[in-house]
Amino acid sequence: MKNIFKIFLLSFAIVFTSCEDDLDINTDPNSPTQITKGLALASAEASLVTVLGGELTNLGGFWAQYHTQSPSASQYEVFDQYNLTTSYADRLWTELYAGCLNDLEFVINEAEQDGDTGTVVIATCLKAYTFQLLVDLFDGVPYTEALQGINNITPAVTSGEDVYTGLMAEIDAAVAAYEANPVNGGVGSQDQIYGGNVARWVQFANTLKLKMYIRMAYTSMANATAVNALIAEDNFITADAAFTNFGDSQNQRNPFYEVQIDRLGDVNNVASNTLRDFYEANGDIRIQAVYRPSGTNPLNFPSISQGTGNDFNNTAASYGRPNIWPKTPVFLMSMAESNFLQAEALIRYAAGAGAQAKYDNGVLQSFLTYANYFEKDNDLTDADENLEPVFSVADATAAATALTGAGGAYEYNATGDTETLLRQVMIQKWASLPYVNNIEAYIEATRTKFPEVVPEGTQDYSMGNRIPSAISTLPNVQIPSILFYPDDEVNRNPNITQHNSLTDNVWWDQKTE
Repeated sequence: MKNIFKIFLLSFAIVFTSCEDDLDINTDPNSPTQITKGLALASAEASLVTVLGGELTNLGGFWAQYHTQSPSASQYEVFDQYNLTTSYADRLWTELYAGCLNDLEFVINEAEQDGDTGTVVIATCLKAYTFQLLVDLFDGVPYTEALQGINNITPAVTSGEDVYTGLMAEIDAAVAAYEANPVNGGVGSQDQIYGGNVARWVQFANTLKLKMYIRMAYTSMANATAVNALIAEDNFITADAAFTNFGDSQNQRNPFYEVQIDRLGDVNNVASNTLRDFYEANGDIRIQAVYRPSGTNPLNFPSISQGTGNDFNNTAASYGRPNIWPKTPVFLMSMAESNFLQAEALIRYAAGAGAQAKYDNGVLQSFLTYANYFEKDNDLTDADENLEPVFSVADATAAATALTGAGGAYEYNATGDTETLLRQVMIQKWASLPYVNNIEAYIEATRTKFPEVVPEGTQDYSMGNRIPSAISTLPNVQIPSILFYPDDEVNRNPNITQHNSLTDNVWWDQKTE
């Protein structure tokens, strides 16, 4: 598995960069004599999306209860058991620090020396996104003393709240410098997310800041003034932030597809009742985008209860499975997520004014993302050339509008206390993120406790509930809320103290349960 990962990252760094300047037949394009900021940016994005779209899509799918371990296979049974070891995160931690963040620090330094304020914005946004992800998974992480190379190989841990504060200051400084002197250094297509469009990255910066402020909602750092200022500015993402430049060949494909479906044979991940029954009960056509069908019926998506794979003897092919293909994008943030963040902000800090419109648009944007980026095999042959959009934009619009309209299953109810209103938003956010950003769904469920985890037998999947996995090693209805620091880092760095349990809390996880 480690070799697969390394080959995949190497291929990304080579393939997904601009080659227009590398056509000299006397130059080996795979062994550049000088690393440029554009090449380093492409490499950093490759590292990030490989972790986000691979390992974290897999783990997040289990813990958000989008998929579960299939019968007749057991590779990820420990995920359903909530029994991760302290070595689980070794690879993803190393790739995010030694790969992604180190490359981004190089890009920022080079761009600052060049006076390239636009590229500084791009790299700073990606740096903030990556550090926030690390905090959301591990809590405090090396930050203020990190990325110094041999000058400091045992950096101290910075508290999660201080990392957040520092990241927002870095974003603000980068955007202010660009606005004072807007220079675009021309990384262009080497930026695989927004093609070097700095205006879109400024929108991303605002949306990321909103996400960080909303993460703080249950803490003493909640900041209504800052949130309302962002809402008033209204300059959030206007297109999904997605890495779309995957290829058909090995080591160029979507990382989940590359490992779970191609290399491991599509034997581990099957639909969980938790999400599948929610979609089915509400007549939600997104079920066709999220899962591949079993058998010849294109609308047949059998599922099992979370953690019950050992109760059956059939194979993964008997069930709905993640609908991910070689070219399925990896998403950093979606338009749906942005709208649901805004809806939550309006509920919390503006007495709910305008929240319904953002909620309705969040549902619509989710349907459109699946229509625009997710495909199905029209004749069920698993042949890439037979893929077509899972449903049309027109069908997506009609379905979303019907569900959120008067009498629809997802009609917004503007009455009730703050948590009642927020629950509607969070359930729809959870329903909008399958295989768009699985780990974000798990993180947000950890923060808000929606969908609730209830004892098996009391759940109502139609309204959005989770249950403890049938093979959980944790008591009662507990599920993990943090990851162990990786063994490699704990053993190397005496400044890192291991967590006591997977049920320890990240700093923003303060909602009363």
